[in-house]
Formats: sequence, C-alpha cells, structure tokens
Amino acid sequence: MQKFPLAVIGAGVIGRTHIERILKTPEFTLVGVAEPGEAGRHWCAERSIPVFENHQSLLEATRPQGLVIATPNATHVEVAADCMARGIAVLIEKPVTDTLAAAERLIQIEQDTGVPVLVGHHRRHNPILQRARQIVADGRLGQVLSANVMANFYKPSAYFDVAWRRQAGGGPVLINLIHDIDMLVFLLGDVRAVHGCLSSAVRGFEVEDTGSALFEFASGTQAVMTVSDTAVSPWCWDFCAGEQSQYPRQNVQSHFLSGTQGSLSLPDLALWRYEGERHWHHEMMREQSRVHEVDVYVQQLQHFRAVAERREQPICSALDGWRTLQATLALLQAARNGQRQTCPTFTASRKHT
Repeated sequence: MQKFPLAVIGAGVIGRTHIERILKTPEFTLVGVAEPGEAGRHWCAERSIPVFENHQSLLEATRPQGLVIATPNATHVEVAADCMARGIAVLIEKPVTDTLAAAERLIQIEQDTGVPVLVGHHRRHNPILQRARQIVADGRLGQVLSANVMANFYKPSAYFDVAWRRQAGGGPVLINLIHDIDMLVFLLGDVRAVHGCLSSAVRGFEVEDTGSALFEFASGTQAVMTVSDTAVSPWCWDFCAGEQSQYPRQNVQSHFLSGTQGSLSLPDLALWRYEGERHWHHEMMREQSRVHEVDVYVQQLQHFRAVAERREQPICSALDGWRTLQATLALLQAARNGQRQTCPTFTASRKHT
C-alpha cells in the first residue's frame, strides 16, 4: 500500500501521541509538524521531524492528504477551515470545538467544501465498544433502561502547576468525562436533557474536581455518571480498558448497561441474562465476549485514511462531535444554574449560528 502523507498541527501531549503512531505505522509518512512552542519544536527536532512555526507555513511547504489538528479547542475551526479550503481532510482532537456555534460553523464548512472531518473520540475505535454497540443494536439487552458510569481517578498535585488546569474549562468534565459521554452517545443515541452537580470542595480551584450527572436519552434510557480527579479509585475506563500503557491496568469494570432482557458490563463485555423465564428468584447466565486488543490511535489513523480517501464514512463526524459537545456543555450549564438543561436536536436552521 502506498504511504499516506499526514501532517500534525500541535506537538503537545496528544499531538505527540499521534506523531508517535504515525512514525511507527508503515502505511503513513509524516511530512511535517506545525508547533510554535520551543519545547515542542525541540522534541520534533530530536526526531528529525520537519517542524514549522504555524499551520500556514506547513501547508505551503508540504502536501499532506490528511491533517491532525491537536491545537487548543478554540482554534480548531480556524485551522480546519484553512486545511479544508485546500481539500485536505482533517482529524480534529476532542472536543470538536469550544462552543456549539463554532461546531455548527465547522459542519457548514464540511457541507460547503465536501471535505470530510473526523473527530478524535478515539474510544469509538476500540473493539470492546464496537462489540458493545452491536450487542445493544441486536436487542440482546432489550430496551436499555439505565446506564451507570464511573470516571474516578487521582491526578497528582504537580498536574495543576499549569494554570489553565485550575481554571474553568480545564477540569475533568471537558478533559476526561467527555470521553465517557461520547461512549454513551455512541451506544445509546442522542441526549435529550441533563441534570448535574459539580464541586471544587477538595482542591478549592475555580475548576471542578468532582461531579455527578443524570443524562436522559431520547430513547428513554437514563444514565448516572460520576467523575472525580481527586479520588483514589480504579473505576475509570483508562485504568480498566488497557488502551494506554501509562496507566496500570486494573481488573475492574467502569460502565454498566441494564435492560429489559439483559445487562452488560464494560470493558469485560459480560452479558447477564435469564435463560428461561425472567424472574428475580431464577439463576442468571453470564455470557462472555472476547475481542482482539488493538492500538486505538492506530485504528483511528487507519480509519482516517479511509475517510480521507472517501472509502468510509467517519465513525465520529463533525455532527457527532457537536452532539457530544452539546451534552457536555449542558452538564456544565446544569451545574451552574441548578436546572435541567435540554439538548435540542441539530437542524439545518441551527447551522453556522
């Protein structure tokens, strides 16, 4: 297979994650990285990676067929627009943008240019989550009534030496829980409304350190989610799914779906059901699915190539990113005003507001 030329904008933590996967995957070639920061430029130079001060100079000097955008959220649409005007497909890190209005503008640009967008909610590429989605779609759980999700972990004090991590928008809801929200959107569909409560009682920063939420889905499912980055706990997807080697893997579960015909725990994919009559006095059966382990970031890049070459539709489109962002921002708003927040369905009249 001919190598697919990729470029990356942003050499921070997540940008380097993409760069490392591109360098080790034979089907890709890295044509350049745009990074204004001295530390990121030095990191690239150590690896003999062509580095440019900004994305405009990178685009003028190279000819990528796909571009990974790993810049601050507020810059996503501006950078994407420049790339898409040149016909270059973009993989945009999560969240898709910082506001719904910006996400709607991106959707409009995608429709106007015909250039595809893939949003980097990488968990959608995990075979565990894809098998779970198939189990739900096949009706093995019946009507899904409830979901319980835990995203509880401990971030050390040094993590907060960076100022923006102590400020609103830099907390575990937008950085971490948004992945879990996207997982439920992928499994269960659109969110209809959100209730939420956030606290910063432990660290006392402007940003939250603990929170809880109730999500109402259009399907009727209700999901209860908890998040904390100050809890000594093994119960979060990063610890038990084994997606990233920097986290010691724990033999626990973090996500649970309960339905009228059965229930499913994740990431172990244990399906619980009655063999005969459904009755709480009867014994339940446990059915176990096994899936291959993969590098989800490599899977995402391979899918991105197929999207850029128009061979596949994006597993997480700009519109999908908008849906997840809307639900996440609704949680933050619900916590601020103490009121239930509704999540309207995206319509043409909402585009580019």
